[in-house]
Amino acid sequence: MNAIREAKQAERIGEVGAHRRAIVLMIIAPTLWSIAGVVTRHLEFAGRWEVTFWRSLFAALFVLAAMLATRGRGAWATMRASGGYGVLSGAMWAVMMIAFMLALMTTTTANTLIVNSITPLVTALLARAVLKDPIAPRTWAAIALAIAGMLWMFGSGFVAGEPRHVAGMLIALAVPLAAAVNLVTLKHAGKAVDLIPAVLLGAILSAALTLPFALPFQANAHDIALLALLGCLQLGLPCMLMLRASPHLSASEIALMAMLEVVLGPLWVWLGAGEAPALATLAGGALVIGALLLNELSSWGERARNGR
Repeated sequence: MNAIREAKQAERIGEVGAHRRAIVLMIIAPTLWSIAGVVTRHLEFAGRWEVTFWRSLFAALFVLAAMLATRGRGAWATMRASGGYGVLSGAMWAVMMIAFMLALMTTTTANTLIVNSITPLVTALLARAVLKDPIAPRTWAAIALAIAGMLWMFGSGFVAGEPRHVAGMLIALAVPLAAAVNLVTLKHAGKAVDLIPAVLLGAILSAALTLPFALPFQANAHDIALLALLGCLQLGLPCMLMLRASPHLSASEIALMAMLEVVLGPLWVWLGAGEAPALATLAGGALVIGALLLNELSSWGERARNGR
């Protein structure tokens, strides 16, 4: 009996450690995603379609190199083993990579980000419908606070009068929908399926689909270097980190923590490009961070009370 009790205790300790490591990874991932704004501010000639193409291409090369370095000849077998989950997840990655940039080209940044703020809500509803995951009251409260924070951050820039803005917001809607499908796919696939190849597939699809619109290339060597940085460290690496964290977090938890990207982005632009954020941006961002802290601290409290 003592051996069984000790084994269960060791398992609980392992679960707590894995959850905490996953939280750290899901802080690092959106922090890396958030540098896109400040880096693109320093581009000289590359247009948005070209940015999407080069970023996707370098992300594909980075993920492929990482797979070859860690799996060697088993990389191809890993890709095949991802199966239908890998194809669906890869398609969703491609949709997110392309739709976000296309939305920015069609409507305002504020409109795009406000639409993206519903990602945790859509994810929670889809996870409940497909995975039968119960959504804790603390998570609903955190989602509501996070959406309120996003509206506070970008509400003053919201524009909906012209048809192009309506079209842009409809395009932007593809991002939270694809993100929700992707996260639920990750959770449905479970720990047994490695979906890092899906990031590679998504980046390849994104590069292939945007190539015709990116031509003729305008980027100089300076731009290519920055786009390589974006592809490797702002897209490829954080997506892989998110996948490593996903087995130990709920779909709603991942979607909520991913919103750190939007909160941190204006701060990096302020520090790296001299664009001071408005007071509403700082206040709304603080509310979003407060929502994330509320959810995680409540989660830790529940785990402690349950002996986990």
